Amino acid sequence: MSENNSNAIPASLPLRDDLIGEEPYGAPQLDVPVCLNVNENPYAPDPAVCDTIARRVREIAPTLNRYPDREHIELRQAFSDYLARESGTRLDVDELWGANGSNEIMLQLFQAFGGPGRTALGADPTYSMYPEYARDTFTGWKLAHRNADFTLNVDRVIEAIAEVKPSMVLLTSPNNPTGTPLPMADIERILAACETADVAGAGEGVHPILVIDEAYVEFRKPSTPSAVSLIKNHPNLAVSRTMSKAFAFAGARVGYLAASKGIIDCVRIVRMPYHLSAVTQAAALAAFEHTDEQLSRVEHLREIRESTAEWLSRQTYKGEPREVAESGSNFLLFGGHFDDREAIFDELLRRGVLIRVVGPDGWLRMCMGTDKEMEQFRNALTEALRIVESR
Repeated sequence: MSENNSNAIPASLPLRDDLIGEEPYGAPQLDVPVCLNVNENPYAPDPAVCDTIARRVREIAPTLNRYPDREHIELRQAFSDYLARESGTRLDVDELWGANGSNEIMLQLFQAFGGPGRTALGADPTYSMYPEYARDTFTGWKLAHRNADFTLNVDRVIEAIAEVKPSMVLLTSPNNPTGTPLPMADIERILAACETADVAGAGEGVHPILVIDEAYVEFRKPSTPSAVSLIKNHPNLAVSRTMSKAFAFAGARVGYLAASKGIIDCVRIVRMPYHLSAVTQAAALAAFEHTDEQLSRVEHLREIRESTAEWLSRQTYKGEPREVAESGSNFLLFGGHFDDREAIFDELLRRGVLIRVVGPDGWLRMCMGTDKEMEQFRNALTEALRIVESR
């Protein structure tokens, strides 16, 4: 069945008016040799990791007639241990929360802090799921546009905070879909603005929360701090993380939130009971037993990103060099002025390479693959550009 099947919905069903004509969100899932479209880690877990996952799941299997620990205390402790190591900040268990991917974390934040009469503020181009979360929770969605080079226009964001009076400000670090790093100084300026700003329709003394989405943060340049380091001194800061990207665990669907106990308690109000299955918790705990193995390819993927960015910048299309956005992630946004990016996408797909049509017009996005996959991408793109520009 097609993923895009809204046209098959009978008119007699009482679908919400604002959902009529909408399509299910998601990048194409196609069986092709080279998948570089959804920013996954291309390297499978090592056999030792798989063995530990199997052992952990086998141990809890006899308990599956019972509900899991809905507070997932052991897993939250594992998040704390990991962040202490990865980001140099030790958080308490009650300052952490897990969910089924960072998508569920973000939805829970919208459920807790958004809603009718509330507005969330982002900075475009930004993650294309944010307006979906807003729509699904009846939250208004406003944007403060980034600079031409995709860096954050901090002054514009601060002006929008004062004008819109949002309940939530959402920023990605590094940004998706552009990969643009977000300097800590910019985060601190926006935090300061949020901590004194008003929220439309709320009482006196209520201020917006700042959500930093760090789904790709492990790919940042070494020694670059994480927003997690600011949480102890900023109770209105929430940092969303995931095990899907650098940690090579996308199929397990494990995301987590680092924030003050107050924010965590707000999210706990709207969470579904027993939302994290016992199998999910067991698998995540097993992966944390092998943190070194799970993160072992991150440095290599950084190197591939840099070499690929340099290669892409030397490619031409209709006599002009390609632009490549600066990236601190495992993906690159490239092009800048493709006049028919869909045609380039199609030619790549014909050659067994799947990337993503996303972001501003004229740009395409691809994530880092294995060395072999990257060679196939380079060969396919070279051919695709020549074919499309000759039309």
